[in-house]
Amino acid sequence: MRRDEIDNQLKEASFEFFYWFSRFEFALKENNCLKNHQPGDKAEPSWEEFQERDLPEYVASPEARRLIELHPKRQYVKGHGEAEWKPVGTSHCKNDLCRVITMLRTLRNNLFHGGKHGDIDVDSKERNLELLGSGKVVLDQLARLADFTNDYERYY
Repeated sequence: MRRDEIDNQLKEASFEFFYWFSRFEFALKENNCLKNHQPGDKAEPSWEEFQERDLPEYVASPEARRLIELHPKRQYVKGHGEAEWKPVGTSHCKNDLCRVITMLRTLRNNLFHGGKHGDIDVDSKERNLELLGSGKVVLDQLARLADFTNDYERYY
């Protein structure tokens, strides 16, 4: 999809998701969900620590189930160095929280890194709007469930 083909509805949904995803990662860091805890290490958010520590009894909401069902795709290398779209893998996941986090992170990576073409699902405006909308709602829900709302919404 070329920039001049992106309508305002998709631009707004993309910005909203990207903004709230970045706020959620900020909230992870503020709540000590870090990849490394040693002084001098980079402060990088750890979704893995969040998953293990903050929501061990997570039950997927209807929006989270829909996000899992929509199953964002990732580009993989096929023959001759060409890229192809396939559903992102979830075999590493033992629960719905891991699946939801995998979907959210894939959605963010796809949004950030571009290259959205060559697949009927990836090119679908309606599907992309539903992915972005569901993803934003799920981020809101996770922030609430983990009691990160103040950091997430920037109310101190």
